[in-house]
Amino acid sequence: MTLSQAKTTEEARPQRRTARRPGGRSSSAAAFHAVVEERLRSLEKQLDEVKGRVNGLIFLIIGVVITQVVLRLVQ
Repeated sequence: MTLSQAKTTEEARPQRRTARRPGGRSSSAAAFHAVVEERLRSLEKQLDEVKGRVNGLIFLIIGVVITQVVLRLVQ
């Protein structure tokens, strides 16, 4: 392959361009951002569920302690 053939081959190749959003982000960055947002929402829901369970356990333990105190006072 001669030098002139190599140049024409390189010129014939289409230039790769990334799709840009109006905000300046590429489409892959926007997709990554969307995935991260979805995971954060999921984590928030799971955290709320854990908080609810911990609160339930705390009230259960307080109830058991109060019950034990009352039973010991009655005996």
